[in-house]
Amino acid sequence: HKCCSWGFIGGLFKDFQTHLPMLGRFWLVLVLVFRILILGTVASDMFEDEQEEFTCNTLQPGCKQVCYDEAFPISQYRFWVFHLILIATPSLLYFVYVTHQDHKRANSSSSRKRSSRKNREERTSKALYIITVIFRILAEIGFLFVQWRLYGFEVKAHFQCSRSPCPLTVECFTSRPAEKTIFLLFYFAVGVVSAFSSIVEFLYVSCKWFSPRGLHCERTHMLQSQHPPFSIINL
Repeated sequence: HKCCSWGFIGGLFKDFQTHLPMLGRFWLVLVLVFRILILGTVASDMFEDEQEEFTCNTLQPGCKQVCYDEAFPISQYRFWVFHLILIATPSLLYFVYVTHQDHKRANSSSSRKRSSRKNREERTSKALYIITVIFRILAEIGFLFVQWRLYGFEVKAHFQCSRSPCPLTVECFTSRPAEKTIFLLFYFAVGVVSAFSSIVEFLYVSCKWFSPRGLHCERTHMLQSQHPPFSIINL
């Protein structure tokens, strides 16, 4: 089942990248390789036993649970999965939209109507893509800030807990803190790179698609495609 799911995701991303500019494809590689692939393999094994292996030097019922909740208000693994879903959903919706428009355009009977509809839908799809990039930037920066506030840059090997019903102050210990710290830093670095590449992509596509010079080049290209110059080849 896992092989089939990875094959489906790979095929989906292969189709998706045809509708993206170059920097969008770079972001797609970040999502596919450094997030989906690693979260589905390395991180799932690393964090699957985090609550079971979390121990405190007391047998007081309920103490371990409240101390774990204080140490990790949100499971790091679930936090990253939610982050991935949030940043990927707008792009997937955009992919569904452009695929649907391509299908409608292919079934259009009139070539003139098809050309007019294509130009109108291209402007709409570009505007929607800009919106998805803006949402992605805000989500990336927001999650970087929340991750820093929740976990910092280190998973501590042990910490003190004095919440009720613990007797006085107890010592609690986390499992594999060094590995989790490395992964925490790695995922934060991937988020920084993703946010930076998304900002650069936003500036690039905005200038290319909506600046006066970019619009002039686009109109020139459309006129040339609709009225090709006379040549022997056309005869």
